[in-house]
Amino acid sequence: MSEPFDIDQNWDAVVVGTGMGGATLGYALARAGRRVLFLEKGSASPDLVGRYAEDDFPRPEAPQPAHRDILARAGRYPDQIVDRSTPRTQRFVPFIGSGAGGSSALYGMALERFFPSDFAAADHYRASPGADLPPRWPVAYDELAPYYDKAEQLFRVRGTADPLRADGQREHLLPSPPMTPGSAELFGVFEARGLHPYRLPLACEFVDGCSGCQGYLCGRACKNDAGRICLQPAVRDHGARMLDDCDVVALEADAHRVTGVVCERGGSRFTVRAPLVVLAAGALETPRILLGSASGAWPQGLANGSGLVGKYLMRHHVDLYLVEPKLKGAFDNRQKELAFNDFYVLDGQKLGSVQSFGRLPPPATLAASVADDLRQGPLPWTAPLFELAKPFVTPVLDGLVHRRMALAATLEDFPYADNRVEPARADAQHARLAIEYRVRDADRARIAAFRARMREVLSGYRFKLIEQAENNQRVAHVCGTCRFGDDPAQSVLDRNNRAHGLANLYVVDSSFFPSSGGTNPSLTIAANALRVADHLLAQA
Repeated sequence: MSEPFDIDQNWDAVVVGTGMGGATLGYALARAGRRVLFLEKGSASPDLVGRYAEDDFPRPEAPQPAHRDILARAGRYPDQIVDRSTPRTQRFVPFIGSGAGGSSALYGMALERFFPSDFAAADHYRASPGADLPPRWPVAYDELAPYYDKAEQLFRVRGTADPLRADGQREHLLPSPPMTPGSAELFGVFEARGLHPYRLPLACEFVDGCSGCQGYLCGRACKNDAGRICLQPAVRDHGARMLDDCDVVALEADAHRVTGVVCERGGSRFTVRAPLVVLAAGALETPRILLGSASGAWPQGLANGSGLVGKYLMRHHVDLYLVEPKLKGAFDNRQKELAFNDFYVLDGQKLGSVQSFGRLPPPATLAASVADDLRQGPLPWTAPLFELAKPFVTPVLDGLVHRRMALAATLEDFPYADNRVEPARADAQHARLAIEYRVRDADRARIAAFRARMREVLSGYRFKLIEQAENNQRVAHVCGTCRFGDDPAQSVLDRNNRAHGLANLYVVDSSFFPSSGGTNPSLTIAANALRVADHLLAQA
């Protein structure tokens, strides 16, 4: 997808990033006849498929700068993030994508809609004290609903409608294969306990031997990610081009327009120009680019007249429950098959969704992650003890991975202005980004309330709770760092995702979210990208 071509030709649009936002919008523009250039930091064709990058590490450990090449070959983001949230600064490599398809190339394929309540928080639930939760999104659910339909059809989503949703059955959803015995057992138990489970909507073809491929690249033409569904046909069928291994350093701009995209590739620096520039590098990288594009016209950073670029970082609070079915014998725990939303909003309190997680990473990878959490946690002296105990712990982890069903409880995160991301300092070796993120006491109480509900739901079952909700390294659903809104003083983007004060700059990754919702963000990103594409085509 990145064979040689003239970089200086007359592009109609330059799209930075090829994930759910960038690839979907770029595909819609290219299909309409626009000349589109995609710029992607990662590789167009990473070749480490069908397994976790960690499987190729010389020894089991958490990702480090020494693993950059392996991570890049697996479509993974290779750089460290500095976490300045605690007195003892921590570093970690986030589990997000970098390459064709962005993070969608790694995702578990769950494409869930946000609820109408997510677009009108003031009418349905209350925020935690101190959170700056807008009472409403500038776009209502009804306006996005037809684009949800289009996105579900585009990504060939299979599943059933949530019985708790007022919009009812959606005939365009494709059928799912029969549930595996362990999932079928839990589905029946949840129904008997008064809950409303349904088949989780997945962008998956379920080819023979499908392994779910959560957390790693699929090599079987089975995972319907943004690369396969949008980027490839845009390049193959509609004349778009892609420049991979291309790091966008900054945007050049005057007071009113972006005039160039400054890139580095293979040791060379150059500038790409187009009348339309779309940022979709992800909710961590997009604010880095904007803040790194300060100028006389934009002294706080490009599009940052409000001072809010990089602020309101949200990441979801996710816990895992490893449940042992009562059904004895072998079962397949690879697939994400069921979900329920009975606790999405409960007595005016926002909690979130529960869904199958799919298979966990291999035991050795899990053990290395636990050791790294201990090393960087409040009790670092426990890490050597864990290393001594690892030969005894690994068999236990093996049992959890291969003989338990994993459920993920996703709690909505609220926006706080001092939770933020920004470029790392120049002396931060191997790190591009820095975050500050703290969980408030009121949100810890919501986490505890969700855990209490889950204990009730799973009563009578043996299960292990893997507490990850408070772990800052879990940023797979990061969003909110360039929020959209109607007031330029309180937002970075307008209702159509155009940067306030700039006529030709749009942002269509999850940065635009003013709230995080209580479920997976990918479908909302894709649906909104289709909406913005229609807006741009109508303008033209």
